[in-house]
Amino acid sequence: MPRRRTTSSASSTAPSAPSAPSSSPTPRNRTPQPVRVRRRSFGDFVKAFFAFVALAGLVAGVPVALALTVGWPLPGGAPSLDWLQREITVETFLHILTVIVWLAWAQFTACVLVEVKAALSGAGVPGRVPGSGPSQLLARQLVAALLLVGATAASLTPGLSQLGQSLEGNQRPAVAAAQQTPGLFAQQQEQAAATAGALAEQAGQAEQAAARADGGGSAAHGDTKYYRIQPPEGRHHDSLWEVAERHLGDGRRYKEIFELNKDRVQPDGSRLSEASLIRPGWIMEMPGDARGGELVEMPDEAPNVSEQVQQQISDYARSGDHAQGAGHAGGGSGDARVSLPEQRPAPATPAPAPSAGQDHATPAAGQAGASFGLPEALLAAPLLAAGLLGALGRRRRQALWQSALGAVGGRRGMEPPTPTGDAQDVQDALLVGADPDGVRLLDRSLRGLAASLAAESRALPVVYAAWMSGDGDLHLQLAQPAGKPPAPWQLGQDQTFWMLTRADAERYEEAETAAPYPGLVSLGTMDDSRLLLNLEAVPGIVSLSGTEADRAAVFASVAAELATNGWSDRMTITLVGFGDDLTPLAPNRIRHLDGFEDLFETMSAETRQRRGALGAAGHDSVLTGRTGPAQHTRWAPHLVLLAAQPSDEEALRLAELAADAGRLGIGYLVGTGGTDLPGAAWEMEITGQGRLLAPLLGLELDAQLLPVAQQRAVVELFSDADPEHGSDGSGGSGNRPPFLVDVSEQGRPAVYARLVGTYEIIGLDAPDGDRSAQLHEALALLLLHREGVHPRVLSSALWPRGVTEDVRDALLDRLRTWLGTDPDGGARLRTDATGRLTLARSVVSDLDVLRSLYYEATQGRGAGSRQVRGRLLTDALVLVRGPLLADRPEGRYRWLTHEIIDAQLPLLVADTGLALCEFHLERDRAEKAIEALNAALRTAPADERLWHELLRATHATDDTDRLRALAADLIGRSGARGLPPRTEALLDELLPTWRDGAAAAG
Repeated sequence: MPRRRTTSSASSTAPSAPSAPSSSPTPRNRTPQPVRVRRRSFGDFVKAFFAFVALAGLVAGVPVALALTVGWPLPGGAPSLDWLQREITVETFLHILTVIVWLAWAQFTACVLVEVKAALSGAGVPGRVPGSGPSQLLARQLVAALLLVGATAASLTPGLSQLGQSLEGNQRPAVAAAQQTPGLFAQQQEQAAATAGALAEQAGQAEQAAARADGGGSAAHGDTKYYRIQPPEGRHHDSLWEVAERHLGDGRRYKEIFELNKDRVQPDGSRLSEASLIRPGWIMEMPGDARGGELVEMPDEAPNVSEQVQQQISDYARSGDHAQGAGHAGGGSGDARVSLPEQRPAPATPAPAPSAGQDHATPAAGQAGASFGLPEALLAAPLLAAGLLGALGRRRRQALWQSALGAVGGRRGMEPPTPTGDAQDVQDALLVGADPDGVRLLDRSLRGLAASLAAESRALPVVYAAWMSGDGDLHLQLAQPAGKPPAPWQLGQDQTFWMLTRADAERYEEAETAAPYPGLVSLGTMDDSRLLLNLEAVPGIVSLSGTEADRAAVFASVAAELATNGWSDRMTITLVGFGDDLTPLAPNRIRHLDGFEDLFETMSAETRQRRGALGAAGHDSVLTGRTGPAQHTRWAPHLVLLAAQPSDEEALRLAELAADAGRLGIGYLVGTGGTDLPGAAWEMEITGQGRLLAPLLGLELDAQLLPVAQQRAVVELFSDADPEHGSDGSGGSGNRPPFLVDVSEQGRPAVYARLVGTYEIIGLDAPDGDRSAQLHEALALLLLHREGVHPRVLSSALWPRGVTEDVRDALLDRLRTWLGTDPDGGARLRTDATGRLTLARSVVSDLDVLRSLYYEATQGRGAGSRQVRGRLLTDALVLVRGPLLADRPEGRYRWLTHEIIDAQLPLLVADTGLALCEFHLERDRAEKAIEALNAALRTAPADERLWHELLRATHATDDTDRLRALAADLIGRSGARGLPPRTEALLDELLPTWRDGAAAAG
């Protein structure tokens, strides 16, 4: 049969895609882009000419010269004994040397013939002539130069195009072999590759013309072989790399197999579109030099193959380039194109009108109106904002605990630094734009899917992208059909879409499984649907073109979301060419490298290690290792973001490295100033208008961006939250609360709110019943943020699903009326110069008083007066009546999840209890100290410091039984985790026999 040809003459380090058929409305996605061979210079023609002269002289000139000057050196008759008795003369030596020269010429000529045959037949690596050594290397160089001359002439002279008709077989293997042959003569190998590619194109065109001339009849089959993809054994799956390694001797030659079979219809009706995506039962046409017992010759010569398989091979053999066009027009299931999922039809019945107490609107309505100076980029990035906000909260809580436990020199106090300027705007934008529910549902849905597939002993499908629709549905776009999804997932618009409704996602519980697709990252929105591209599944490099500033905004957004997203467990993010350091966002995930050489060295080692680990584990890809018994391995992704444009040579090296990255869990996003990055699998472009274009994927998105100003402000927020940032070891002004109240008798507030415990308000009449809950919640938010609250932050806190401006403004009017005015006529709800809402100093909460009392006792008036300190600390501890907003209604105050007050309040109460305990122990009042510590423990039961001081205070009573009972209580509270090491050490000091009691209890 005629082997399948491609029409591209360029050599490739990665499989090239066919051009889209004219009937297709949009271009198809393609696999890694053909690598362009550099244009031949005048020097190349000169070298090729001299090489041609040298080859002609050595092959033809040497025998002619010998025949004319020396003649035939061998005797004309049969040998006899008289030869041995003749005198040895100079002529005898000349004859011997002539024979040696003739033998050397014959060997060199044989080398030339072998190299010419290998270059023109596409057989791959040429055979070795015995004892040739340098002769064959020289012949290889000269033949490559000669082929370069032939290719150049063929491209300029139409008459030479007939040369391709005499060639048998596909020339693609010669291209790959020329590229993959290492050595000192890379330029000649590149020239040979260019020549072979040009001849392959000519041969392909001639063969297609011949096929059309004879009505599409098949040519002679020759030595064509086929391989049938084997079903998995255990959890091991076949791959083109392993097929090439077994039957071609080099796994890197998988590209040749891919080129022979790309986009041809398989027996199950699907197509091979990506080298990493093959299915059992598929048939692969193999290069002519393939060897091995699993290969099948033509079906009529394979008696051990079933008739069904013989028929499938026969049908497959008749497929080729002439049959590809019609198949592409319909966008077959094997197409790697990322497309927008079909949305569910809207319900026919109208939605009920909101009640008087709801005032809810759609999320889109909630985002309408002026942004009041907040950065729109973060307002339009809900998943990124949620990730950053959650990571920032964790960082601030960590700083609080490190400060409290003395892990960092100098106490920072209970409050993180109040952001100002751009950092304040960015923090407000995060609060407004964040969608933590969306992150939670995405994470639970993906983990639930992984758990369900593992329970059915099914492998995770390769997912190219995820779409989150405006109504909350999740659509996964698969690389190829993977059967029926497990419930409650269902098939989407075709076999490559799995869909989960929001209602079904809400019913998912936490699943104890590894995150299956941690490489998903938001790129932007299209038609109210958000696209998340799975970077680690892309079979090669993803390139991003555009201006440097526009590219930097996309790279920063991708890096920040990968570093902080809530649907991954572990990952490594390597950044190269980033102007600003993003490490503060996630020091355990992000690392910066200086340049390409460092990157190439690092990723070469990583690729080798992962490839070996997968082979040792018997997995075909990292997805296999994330489900089933091996999920503990995790196979965390490694995502590389190369913002600086690589040179063509660097891009080629990276493309070769990334050819097998899809199955290894490694993803590459590379920036380029122009288009056509060598070796790119998928190409994207960011425009100056914020549009992300990917024509080959059929995408045109409103890009998700993180411009440089917002990027620096985000980094500033995380840097300020670092406990080591700005710590001078002296504790001073860092411990001062942002808002202090007058704790004297003359400082009685006009409005007093109790937040620590049951929520109560003193000094105001009860508001209207329908609006009471919203007014109380709004006041609590303002009381917890004395620095001011942005109106959009307030509205997003009260109405997470969105609200219109008029509803929000109406609530603010009611709140202003309810709070009233001070005796001087000033409103108690005010607006500062930045447009943020603030409360007058006459509106105070018990939390403000608690902070002020502790500050006055430790750094104010109480610092110099022991009596004042004891009274202030006692008054502060009396205010503690329970947890914050203990009786808050279910479904409200969800914005508290973004706050760190749940960590601040227990620490503040513990510090107060410890200070009062110390005050009493100074006068040997152990019982009073124990009473203070027990009061603090009711609010901060997990604070280890309180338990340590309670042990010391109890020990001071000299009551061993009481100390032993306390130790037993501590052991019971610790459960299976056991006591912390420092607690054990303290018990060893105070009660050496405590372990005996613990053993007896056990």
